[in-house]
Amino acid sequence: MREGVPCIADICNLLDVARGSIVMTSHHARSISIIIRSLNEEKWISEAIEGCQNQNVDAKVEIILVDSGSTDRTVEIAAAKGCRIVHINKSDFTFGRSLNYGCDAAIGDVLVFISAHCIPVDGNWLARLVDPIFEGEADYVCGRQVGHQVTKFSEHQVFAQYFPDHEVTPEEQGGFVNNANAALRRSVWADIRFDEDVTGLEDLVLSKALVAAGGKVAYASGASVYHIHEETYRQVRRRYYREALTLREIMPEVHFHFLDFVRFFSVGVLHDLSVALKERRMFQELPGIFNFRMMQYWGTYRGHNEHRVLSRAQKESYYYPRPKKRHTDEVSERRSAAPEVARPAK
Repeated sequence: MREGVPCIADICNLLDVARGSIVMTSHHARSISIIIRSLNEEKWISEAIEGCQNQNVDAKVEIILVDSGSTDRTVEIAAAKGCRIVHINKSDFTFGRSLNYGCDAAIGDVLVFISAHCIPVDGNWLARLVDPIFEGEADYVCGRQVGHQVTKFSEHQVFAQYFPDHEVTPEEQGGFVNNANAALRRSVWADIRFDEDVTGLEDLVLSKALVAAGGKVAYASGASVYHIHEETYRQVRRRYYREALTLREIMPEVHFHFLDFVRFFSVGVLHDLSVALKERRMFQELPGIFNFRMMQYWGTYRGHNEHRVLSRAQKESYYYPRPKKRHTDEVSERRSAAPEVARPAK
């Protein structure tokens, strides 16, 4: 090759840069697929995607939006920002199945999952999240989550408890992951895949199988996102109820009795009040603290102790919550939520 004449590889690299891809300088390029699940997320989706695009990472990156029937501008916004769009029918939706749709469409060696209402804190989020996988230190990595200015006070405390600002050992991690901000080795997903039947915690189901097979789960405290929940308290209860349904299946040794509800609710309220007192916000935050912790632990208690099979309609109410209903609808829902004849847990 004559001096000053570019080779074919150089030309290909220039073309990739022109298309907006992030290309490695080493011989073997790394590739990452960021998968975002969405349903009517137009409020935050633009910031979430831009945060994912503005990353200092030495790899090829693609962003895939798996949409389950948005009726707002979510898909339009994502397409305009260059995302690949994958659709899943509302009737087919489960949390695990929607991720499997996105993973099937992905081409990356590492699969990154981030909620449509999560925004990377800085430009180093992605590199810090995927590096343990590329370096062979882990197969599944969970990043840190912090509250946003609109986050409920008690949920700030939940994030601080489960997502500390320091590194933890694998023993302390205990296989815990959360797909609102996580990365998974593609080959691991290909072998295990997400459970498509569970009503939540599909991340913990896969993590449990991964650890049992000798895989490694890690925590990256430096890979932080703002996790934005703008739920009603009724939706908070539904979320914890739905997750408890799965938790009792994957960890049948864990029991949550009424006295546990009383104890955890009391401890949670007292803890949050002590933090609020230090911040001189106790009276301001008192109603929200009481309501959040009540819904959190009441939903958990109900989910652990209602041994029944959910109908498709009931599952839809958890996957597609409606923030407002008429009084007659609320009465009907309360009746349908009443425990059926007790049956053995699966």
